[in-house]
Amino acid sequence: MGRVHLTHAENGRTPISAERIRTLCRAYGVTSSPFVDALVGLGQSSGKGWWTSYKSQLPTSALDLAELESEAVQLRSYESLFLPGLFQVEGYTRAIFEASDAVSSTAEVEDAVRFRLARQRVLVGDRPPHVHAVIHEAALHMRFGGAQVMHQQLLKLTELAELPHVTVQIVPFTAVAVSAITTPFCHIASHGGALETVLMEHPAQSMFLHGEDTVTKYRRQFERIGAAALPAIDTTVIPVKHGTRDSLGLVQHILYTLLGAQA
Repeated sequence: MGRVHLTHAENGRTPISAERIRTLCRAYGVTSSPFVDALVGLGQSSGKGWWTSYKSQLPTSALDLAELESEAVQLRSYESLFLPGLFQVEGYTRAIFEASDAVSSTAEVEDAVRFRLARQRVLVGDRPPHVHAVIHEAALHMRFGGAQVMHQQLLKLTELAELPHVTVQIVPFTAVAVSAITTPFCHIASHGGALETVLMEHPAQSMFLHGEDTVTKYRRQFERIGAAALPAIDTTVIPVKHGTRDSLGLVQHILYTLLGAQA
């Protein structure tokens, strides 16, 4: 296999046979059978999902994320200023893109909004991934689209938290141990958990990290953030027992203030 062909295969731009994948894994010293089997599965995939229709409109990183989500068994994300893209209502998403330097025209905004909303179908598919989102309280106070849109957004957040495969925790301002963590990230486990990727989102360029040591670092970091966060949103608890010391109580408190802002 030539160097150019190998580079294209490693980046998923050209198909590769199962036999060749196994040969390359042996050459690279890869010994994990589940990992090799997962790579073989990727090699047999056409990669032509719904996201390919946006190939000419959106950056490759956006398409790669949609493909990873379609294969994921678990998504664990930390957000500091925004609600996760999979949870966003249309008005919230549009306000973010309209304020972004990453898009420069109305058409680009609409493409980005449609794409993000289309990604959300993964939450209601036949085999949805387990999604665990830890969100800093600061994100709940950011009024993208105004008080009415934010009120709608927080209601959507609590509705999604009712799904059996969705867990939502809020990190309060009082969680000093988390204050130094400023970069949002998403840990994605796919193909039965054999393949793991960390997405580092940035307005200029998102990065996908794959090294075992790096993935382990962010997996542990997520666990630390989750431990510092409030208990997960649980809408089955009797409302009068809620306080601002759990995630739902904090969200409900902010919803109340948003109602006052709309009056």
